Amino acid sequence: MLAMIIGVALILFTIFAALPGFLGWGAEIITFLKGAAPILSAFIGIIAIFVGIADIKDKNEAKKEEEASRNNIDIK
Repeated sequence: MLAMIIGVALILFTIFAALPGFLGWGAEIITFLKGAAPILSAFIGIIAIFVGIADIKDKNEAKKEEEASRNNIDIK
């Protein structure tokens, strides 16, 4: 419950900080987002590549296990 209250408070602070007239951080927030977007997209792309490689490895391993189980059933 405490975590939810803190989360809501931080979201409200973020909204009020971005609104013009309260803290005046709106322009700085936009500048930060413009600078962080390419870096964030590069990290997401790298993670997507790693997930794709792991998925391919898992599929290959599943095929090997399936072939091994078929061979075991045929032998018995």
